[in-house]
Amino acid sequence: MLLSETVSLLFCLILVLAAGSGSTREHKDLCSTCRQIVDNFNKGFERTANKNFGGGNTAWEERKLSKYETSEIRLVEILEGLCDSGSFECNHMVEEHEEHFETWWFKRKTKHPDLLKWFCIETIKVCCPKGTFGPDCNTCVGGAERPCHGNGRCDGDGTRGGDGKCSCDDGYEGDFCLDCAERFYNEERNDTFSLCKECYPSCTKCSGGTAQDCEECRDGWEEDQEGTCVDIDECSSDPFPCKEKEYCLNNDGSYSCSVCDSRCSGCKGPGPGNCLACSEGYKDEEGTCTDVDECELPDKVCTEEHQECVNTKGSYKCLCESGFQEQDGVCVPQPETEESEEEPASDTEDSPTTDKVTEREDL
Repeated sequence: MLLSETVSLLFCLILVLAAGSGSTREHKDLCSTCRQIVDNFNKGFERTANKNFGGGNTAWEERKLSKYETSEIRLVEILEGLCDSGSFECNHMVEEHEEHFETWWFKRKTKHPDLLKWFCIETIKVCCPKGTFGPDCNTCVGGAERPCHGNGRCDGDGTRGGDGKCSCDDGYEGDFCLDCAERFYNEERNDTFSLCKECYPSCTKCSGGTAQDCEECRDGWEEDQEGTCVDIDECSSDPFPCKEKEYCLNNDGSYSCSVCDSRCSGCKGPGPGNCLACSEGYKDEEGTCTDVDECELPDKVCTEEHQECVNTKGSYKCLCESGFQEQDGVCVPQPETEESEEEPASDTEDSPTTDKVTEREDL
């Protein structure tokens, strides 16, 4: 029985927390919708500023009815453009509070020209003034003029939702966003103001903005005899940090490994000019590894009868001469094809030939 009651209690707690989260989102969404409606109202007000009734006797209409600029006709034209047809939240809010727009238009506009304040904040109460939050529009930490002391965002700011907690900007931390985060230092600080600036790249903690102001070095840096955090050259360390046939590139606070050029057998940098030795099939010519043309060597590399040599990058191929094809490792004459009257025998691009005897690839 005790276990059952505990489970029920936890379930109820989860429901309460979920409901509270949903309520916060709902408050924020309602305020956002209301602000958009007011923004569209103001745009409609500007759009209709130079219009009139459009009839044949505007002067008579304004004298007998009212001026267009303060007429119900103009109000209706503005209201019709407040929401997109597919926006349920917007259309529902306008329909639900249409009488408030009429009240403001005919009775409150002169005394309360700020529609956002009168409608969203004071009348239907879905928003709060900037710098305040929650159902009662409580003031954010740091004051309404500088929420979170100007170094962060107050949760629920300007809405009837949120809890007022600060989400600090980059470089700041703490409940009041007055403390400097790691790798930042205070250039100015008092009870209500804090200016944090970034440390020198080699510092984890610092008292100023130079390399000499480091209090603790970042990974990949070390303190020299003068107390300055300097870069560690990992590429000169023992054992070598990269794999075989890779070269090391040192950078600030770290290093990277890249694959050597295929012409190299070990290297100290990119390209064939940084080889420590040349790969098989290549030779050193004035400090650069270049391809060896095996077909031009004094000793023939293709020794079978009716073979010819074709040079490739780092190697060569032995192919059968024209008119011969490879068969069981040797070059034999190609079989003669029967000629027909309609199609005389000839060599074409579509004629299948196989002339490869041996292929040697040195990797």
